[in-house]
Amino acid sequence: METLVQQIINGLVLGSMYALVALGYTMVYGVLNLINFAHGDVLMIGAMVGVTILNIVQQLAPDLPGIVKLGIAILGAIPVCMLVSITIERIAYRRLRNAPRLAPLITAIGVSILLQTIAMLIWGRSPVPVPQVMPAESWHLLGARITPTQVTLLVLAAVSMAALVFMIEKTRIGRAMRATSENPRIAGLMGVDANRVVVLTFAIGAALAAVAGVMWGALYSSAQFAMGFMPGLKAFSAAVLGGIGNIYGAVLGGLLLGLIESLGAGYVGDWTGNFFGSQYQDIFAFLVLVIVLTLRPSGLVGERVADRA
Repeated sequence: METLVQQIINGLVLGSMYALVALGYTMVYGVLNLINFAHGDVLMIGAMVGVTILNIVQQLAPDLPGIVKLGIAILGAIPVCMLVSITIERIAYRRLRNAPRLAPLITAIGVSILLQTIAMLIWGRSPVPVPQVMPAESWHLLGARITPTQVTLLVLAAVSMAALVFMIEKTRIGRAMRATSENPRIAGLMGVDANRVVVLTFAIGAALAAVAGVMWGALYSSAQFAMGFMPGLKAFSAAVLGGIGNIYGAVLGGLLLGLIESLGAGYVGDWTGNFFGSQYQDIFAFLVLVIVLTLRPSGLVGERVADRA
């Protein structure tokens, strides 16, 4: 029982980070029908900026509570990631909106390599250690252990996702995003500035990725210039698993992917004598993704993208 609870906690923590990044993928796809494969590297930028800010705060105000230090790092990483993402949209994607779909896809891969190279030049090739700012002790829940960092991540993810849903469903900006997603031409005739909506979409997705990046670094105590590739790929898989273009599907897909990884690595690893252990946890996530999409190509919740043909 303790093992099951522990793996569920680990899976929810991991899945929450996947969900935050998957929301960025699904929002951009919903508005532009574009897969921004550089989005995982925006998470990396958030993590690296967060590490830098945490080191500065540790030197200037070492007595601040850990949660305050994390909050400062997140608040500092968000505008940097938003600026990076808006710049990517303006320079790399805007001119390709009406181009064949292969062109923005290749551009996204090129932007991803460029961001990794810039990060390598700034922070170096070696992993950068993240200072331990949260208390090291853990709490016990039904025999399992949960750390303050994990609790903070779960709360931040829940608040961020709830705020996003409220914004999209209840505000004028959200209505403009939904209208642009359905039909950008008609939305433009109704007074919606499509360019402004697209910029806001990239900025909001980047802000969520910044939160995930800082918390990823804090959780694993390390950050590196190439760290965004695998989380970005899995977050995209989570968006597809739930239903690309559907924000509820992105959340569901992220949480499920995290749980599948954690439970698969824990239980299947034990059953096979650790032959399929944590080092092979990627197998379980992508295997389930293939099975689900074979049976239900639109994802678990279904796509929410209008046919613009």
